[in-house]
Amino acid sequence: MDKLKVLVTGGLGFIGLEVAKVLVEQKVPVLLFDNLSPQIHGAVPDLAGLGLLHSAQVEVFRGDVSKPSDWAVALENIGAVVHLAAETGTAQSMYEISRYTETNVGGTAALLNHLANHQHGVSKIILASSRSVYGEGAYQCRSCGLVYPPARSEEMFRSAQWQPSCPFCRRPIEAAPTPEEARTVPASIYAATKLAQEDLVRVASQALGIPAVIYRFQNVYGEGQSLKNPYTGILSIFSNQLRLGKTIHLYEDGQESRDFVHVSDIARAVVRGLDYEGADGATLNVGSGEPTSVAQVAALLQERFGVQIQPVISGQYRLGDIRHGYADLTAIRSRLGFAPEVSLDEGLTRFVEWVKAQPLQLDRLDRASAELMARGLMPAPFPSEAPTDVRQNIHAKAASV
Repeated sequence: MDKLKVLVTGGLGFIGLEVAKVLVEQKVPVLLFDNLSPQIHGAVPDLAGLGLLHSAQVEVFRGDVSKPSDWAVALENIGAVVHLAAETGTAQSMYEISRYTETNVGGTAALLNHLANHQHGVSKIILASSRSVYGEGAYQCRSCGLVYPPARSEEMFRSAQWQPSCPFCRRPIEAAPTPEEARTVPASIYAATKLAQEDLVRVASQALGIPAVIYRFQNVYGEGQSLKNPYTGILSIFSNQLRLGKTIHLYEDGQESRDFVHVSDIARAVVRGLDYEGADGATLNVGSGEPTSVAQVAALLQERFGVQIQPVISGQYRLGDIRHGYADLTAIRSRLGFAPEVSLDEGLTRFVEWVKAQPLQLDRLDRASAELMARGLMPAPFPSEAPTDVRQNIHAKAASV
């Protein structure tokens, strides 16, 4: 990659800043384009602690990706675009549909519309998509092989049938690494907007002759992530609760699993995509390639914070949540020679040490949950309308974990 300036949207978010740090280390000038959302940065954003912003190679532009006029300013003298800006709360997206669509889909369309209709120097686009586009993702059935079950129904949730079954023979199935060619079945508005972003970038980049790389990020965590946002980041939510001496409540039976990938590995993948042509035109998973249950993560955080309060398995759920999901990394290894370097053990240690040095935040999860309950997207704990045998089933399954 030459030293042309790189535009990073969502540049003041924790992924954006990590990408910028790697670029600055390579002497690449960077423009950070961000709206400083109060949900992420707080009502009064505090950027004083961001030493990176003192670098002569870094500029900041406060703007809105959904406004064409802001893109016109941001894209001046830009050689590549790393498009990270997005509304990211899966559950929140189910009732803030217009906002998520305007930012995620509309913002991407505004970028591509400018490139299609104005002179520019952009020679590559990196898009941050999400593993959420897969829905439940891949599972292995002993009889049918690799299968892709549909989204879990509300009936399954209410009866505590957390694990999907084979869509063909209805037998038990086990989570498998999800490859990029897996069927895409978004289970939330957020996921639908990310898939729409992918299609827009894929079609437009080919038509405009601008190489593009689409990355499907797994569950990104790390130092610098927002501790204020109750809609995303279970590590941040759990950490706040542990520091406040509160009990962690695990949804479902606590055994749902995710692929946790450290933000520094994400940043390396993004910059490698800018540097090399091997991924041009590709859609690639970026993750650790390993599943970890939510209960395991809670235990690892407890150990690092030195807290003895045991989590409670609540049996609660959120419509649109997946059961399991982790990445098949074969393609990114082949196309870019990329592999994650930060283990979950190391990453959590680094994350917790950073959290301990941050101001204590209020626990806003109850308020966020109340908004979901009010809209029928999440039940109250052990809802009174649920049959007695269902509530007993939830307790029994939780006790067996």
